[in-house]
Amino acid sequence: MNPVTKGYLIAMVGIVLWSTTGVFVGYLITTYDMPPLLLAFWRNLLVSSAMFPVLYLIRRSLLRITMQQLRFFVFFGLILALFNSIWILSVQANGAAVSTVLAYSSAGFTAILAWWLFKEPLSPIKITAVTLSLIGCVLVAEAYDPQIWKVNLLGILTGLASGVLFAGYNLMGKEAAQRQINPWTSLLYSFSFGSVFTLLFCLIPGVPGGVVGLAGLVPQLPADGWLILLVLSFIPTLLGFGLYNVAMKYLPASVASLLATTEPAMTTVEAYLFLNERMSVIQIVGSLVILFAVVLIRFDRSPSESRFPKAPG
Repeated sequence: MNPVTKGYLIAMVGIVLWSTTGVFVGYLITTYDMPPLLLAFWRNLLVSSAMFPVLYLIRRSLLRITMQQLRFFVFFGLILALFNSIWILSVQANGAAVSTVLAYSSAGFTAILAWWLFKEPLSPIKITAVTLSLIGCVLVAEAYDPQIWKVNLLGILTGLASGVLFAGYNLMGKEAAQRQINPWTSLLYSFSFGSVFTLLFCLIPGVPGGVVGLAGLVPQLPADGWLILLVLSFIPTLLGFGLYNVAMKYLPASVASLLATTEPAMTTVEAYLFLNERMSVIQIVGSLVILFAVVLIRFDRSPSESRFPKAPG
């Protein structure tokens, strides 16, 4: 098998796996009434707990970081914790399909943040993509209807916030690449500190999706619920991310990123089949607008953009 074909196959398997994230999250919340922030905490904790012994046995050098990198990962973990927490709240409020689509509005927000933080130019393609992303968000969240702001204000706010935070997560991944930090080291320490921050979020009194007291940190799940939580952590998150990164050895970053844009469509189909979720015609149109914006921004050939891959969340 030639390397490009191998890269395509590995990437698509990884994307299919992580596209099920929203479905597993939605199932745990609706079936077992698992608090969203508690779910975010256990997902982060299980991923980092599984990675540490594996890296220790296979490649111990990846565990070593400098004090400067430690400070970087504390902030990276905070961004990851915020994104995971807000996105899972969005799944609760909007459903798996809509929340995944809204998170992909990050392409437009990434362009704005990169312009602000990294002084990257806002080309006409980027400006168009930003505009389309915002229009798509309005359509998917049905924010054009004043009544929706009354009945699903949390859904609109968490959906938009997840897109902004996903953009921040992408930029932190870009910064890690600039610092030449191994992707597996980034994954381990970002999820480790992410678990610490989501733990703190869980325990803040009155925060939606949190728990009351330390005793509430242990999910009241039956055996099959724990199994689903483990599958969510190890298959869509850890294995999906890992296969995507392996594919990057065989494919250009731009090609891998374009393949990743199939995730919302896959999640929509999976949510339809397993969670019985439905999207209106207007929401489908908004989804296509966002996906077009994502594809469009991938064709911006700015050198600073093309060097760094976007990592899946």
